[in-house]
Amino acid sequence: MKPAVMISLFLALAVTGCSTSQETLLPVDENTTMLSIWGQRSGGGNTLSDARSQLRRPLTEVPVQEQQNYTRTAANEVQSQFRRLPNPDMVMYIFPHLSGDEGVPVPGYSTVFPLYTQVRYALPGERTEAL
Repeated sequence: MKPAVMISLFLALAVTGCSTSQETLLPVDENTTMLSIWGQRSGGGNTLSDARSQLRRPLTEVPVQEQQNYTRTAANEVQSQFRRLPNPDMVMYIFPHLSGDEGVPVPGYSTVFPLYTQVRYALPGERTEAL
């Protein structure tokens, strides 16, 4: 067969294959909804929601500050067991100046340096306050 005939025959079959309608390929029941499908799959009734509503109880309002006292986090565990030893901070003020070759203005700011280079921690039970 000639290539032109083969190509036209292939295109005719391809167009015919794509011409089916959705209704014939995937029939849909007009009465079916997502709610009815969910009801059929979950057992048909509201028994699950009824059981959940019996277990629910009203929440009591507790202030946030009281909740934080009972919250256990890694940060407050470390702070309560291993207190930091006193390490005074030095506050240094950097005056406004010009920076770089182009003289870019830098506003004044303050920065904090610890007096000791390393942070030291007390052992559990060791006193950190003055006697």
